[in-house]
Amino acid sequence: MQPYFILDENAQYYECGFSCDNAIVVRVEDTRFFITDSRYTLEAKQFCNKHTEVISSNDFIQSLLGVISKLGLKQIAFNPQELSVAMYEKIISSLTAQKCELVAQPNFHQQLRICKSEKEIALIATSQKLNKKAFKAFAKRIAKILKQSPSEKELHYQVKQILSHFGTYDLSFEPIVGINANGAKPHALPSSKCILKKNDILLFDAGIKYKRYCSDMTRTAVVCKDIHFGKEQKFKNKLHSKIYEIVLKAQEKTISKARSGMSGKDIDAIARDEIEKSGYGKYFVHSTGHGVGLDIHELPRISRLSEDRIEDNMVFSIEPGIYLPNEFGVRIEDVVVMRNGRAEIL
Repeated sequence: MQPYFILDENAQYYECGFSCDNAIVVRVEDTRFFITDSRYTLEAKQFCNKHTEVISSNDFIQSLLGVISKLGLKQIAFNPQELSVAMYEKIISSLTAQKCELVAQPNFHQQLRICKSEKEIALIATSQKLNKKAFKAFAKRIAKILKQSPSEKELHYQVKQILSHFGTYDLSFEPIVGINANGAKPHALPSSKCILKKNDILLFDAGIKYKRYCSDMTRTAVVCKDIHFGKEQKFKNKLHSKIYEIVLKAQEKTISKARSGMSGKDIDAIARDEIEKSGYGKYFVHSTGHGVGLDIHELPRISRLSEDRIEDNMVFSIEPGIYLPNEFGVRIEDVVVMRNGRAEIL
């Protein structure tokens, strides 16, 4: 394994069992060096795993160079997406004097952890289980307050409390609560002007973190006194029903036909072809899925351009959608793990 250094907090955690917002981790074979400032040194020494040496520093770059010099490294890899131009120039000018080559490898750490261990899969599964419970609790809350005509902003505020279990869990991302036309924006921001009423169509996308591992799920529901976020929905509006059934068929077909050995674009094509043959291809405006783990968006990519080769133990979302501008949107999403060559819903 080539020596490398990283700044990303999730990568720090993966390597050392601890992270903070001001650190560099260097990995050389099985040894990690956690370089941080005095604010975090005590916690780092307490929580980092036994393979990690904690270095307290007022000058991270000099400490990084010290590790490189001490070990006589001739090459060290890094993720260019993590470094500012100023930091890169300072490091590379110093390394030139030490005759050590700085090797740019974009997003290499996500590639290292693209296949999940059984422990990681179990953590993601637990996260998704808690997420599904929160979806059920949110449906009950909506039914209770529907007569009060809550706005998207009110719903957004309330669902964050439900998802986090009033502060017990962090969220994977800001939840998306889209009513009618606002649901036609895939990443809609909550509006105080969008009011929830009976027979509206509601798009809800949310996830939580369990022991730092993310979950992610989207459901689209008809708003009624018995609202639920199950996949079986009965819309009074015929167009709502038609679009929903197209998206549901595309999602379920993609999950059933996904196989290890396919590329990300092969899997994307299953969903995209189904929607395109229905005549709504131009309204499917994003990729079919993304990897899920310590980051909410990681490898593999399930998109029309993705050459990522799908393997067992990869975890990713399947989330086709159709978005009719100024009318409504439908998206249905589950997280799957590849086992024995097939996709299983977590």
